[in-house]
Amino acid sequence: MVVVTPTAPAVGSRRRHDRESGGLRRGSAVGLGLSLIWLSLIVLIPLAAVAVKSSDNGWSGFWTTLSSPEVAAALRLTIGEALVVTVVNVVMGTLIAWVLVRDDFPGKTIFELVIDVPFALPTIVAGLVLLSMYGPQSPVGLHLANTRVGIFVALLFVTVPFVVRSVEPVLIELDRDAEEAAASLGAGRLTVFRRIVLPNLLPAIAAGAALSFARAVSEYGSLVLLSGNLPFKTQVASVKILSLIESDNPGGAAAVATVLLVVAIVTLIAIDLLQRWAARRA
Repeated sequence: MVVVTPTAPAVGSRRRHDRESGGLRRGSAVGLGLSLIWLSLIVLIPLAAVAVKSSDNGWSGFWTTLSSPEVAAALRLTIGEALVVTVVNVVMGTLIAWVLVRDDFPGKTIFELVIDVPFALPTIVAGLVLLSMYGPQSPVGLHLANTRVGIFVALLFVTVPFVVRSVEPVLIELDRDAEEAAASLGAGRLTVFRRIVLPNLLPAIAAGAALSFARAVSEYGSLVLLSGNLPFKTQVASVKILSLIESDNPGGAAAVATVLLVVAIVTLIAIDLLQRWAARRA
């Protein structure tokens, strides 16, 4: 008599069924639950608290804060400068990544380290460095303190690495056979870059652009010393938030912070959609 034990096939069948039905195994479910709890405690709940705090003065107080000329000017300056800085970073960051990956030159290792300096420096130290370089006693004769150009330079300083570090690994992994084949068929360098390289780089460029914009919108440390906090001239939104808190208006500060949060989220969603579109095309 042959005894058949259905245990092993049943277990394998359940696992196959879980995979086919998209169900989570116990270990995966526990990991997902812990991840959601952690993200909620660290990110989601604090963000929700800011949004709730913005309604302390009621919706009329919320709109009164945002429609005040000083706050509106600070938001326009912040978002406008962040957009321009992001465009510059997309072009220059891609170029720097290309040079680092495709070219060999003396001092390349030092060049790589310099790009990461803004990551390592506390932003208030970056502000002090920029103030020493471009302040009233500038050693190079460029007096950019308390000017919009100074804000632009400070934002460029702190956002340099984002596009470079997003594009660089994609360039390293990019298969060059298609480029060589196109070149052998008579395509020029610009055509090869536009038709073959750029479509593969677009998702990475978009990711770097999103990080660069989000950092520029929220930057505080490097601007608090260099901008001068002049209303209607050089006052950015992050410094305006501090001014509102110091004037005992935390609800107004939360309202401005909520606007910056919404702008950042919308930007990230738009960039994610662009990445998906670029990935499908590539």
